Amino acid sequence: MTSSDLWSRAEAERYDTEETVMTSAAVLGPTVDFLAELAGDGRALEFAIGTGRVGVPLRERGVPVVGVEFSEHMAAVLRRKVDAETLPVVIGDMATTTVPGAFSLVYLVYNTISNLLTQDEQVECFRNAARHLAPGGRFVIELGVPPLRSLPPGGTAVPFDVSEGHLGFDTFDLVGQILVSHHLTRDGADGRYRRDASRHRYAWPAELDLMARIAGLEPERRVADWDGSPFTEDSPKHISVWRRPA
Repeated sequence: MTSSDLWSRAEAERYDTEETVMTSAAVLGPTVDFLAELAGDGRALEFAIGTGRVGVPLRERGVPVVGVEFSEHMAAVLRRKVDAETLPVVIGDMATTTVPGAFSLVYLVYNTISNLLTQDEQVECFRNAARHLAPGGRFVIELGVPPLRSLPPGGTAVPFDVSEGHLGFDTFDLVGQILVSHHLTRDGADGRYRRDASRHRYAWPAELDLMARIAGLEPERRVADWDGSPFTEDSPKHISVWRRPA
């Protein structure tokens, strides 16, 4: 069993509505362009495909996509958008679940590898990606850089969103490399707020490179965003690409 938190039916039903920025053309356009170029004429496998935010438009671009998803409720929302013949989805965790065939691209977006809460599971995720890749295929991860420089001396919390309808902040266990994202979201016209929290294991880019090496993958590219902008010490996230040797 994976250590990942399991998305509930209620969370799955409101996911697309609350992730309006991430489902916008401004975000999805460069994301799909980047992934489609790497997939080429081959197939793509998305770990933690969720509601199909990325997988569905990538399939519409003409790339054959298969998904792995831990939450049946998230997969049910995806299924309303596209049928199983067009975009197959296997229910299971991204560290151990396998699907038939080889892929030119395996990818994880929007911090989803951090849903695996132990280093061992994250290493197994890399190994699982490698076993699905054809020679020369790529594994891609989108992941935030831990914002530890923002922590005040002795502090354990960092805000990441303060807006009219939402307050979000992360708290950190610096020994266990666990962060908890806390959300207070305005829910309804009466002004009440809904409180949610999710657990994540953060990892530095260099740690991911070591995981890739353990899995037999070679680093190929690291950029700051899907538009290919350079990754620097001030980048809040990275898109990293590793390649299975031909």
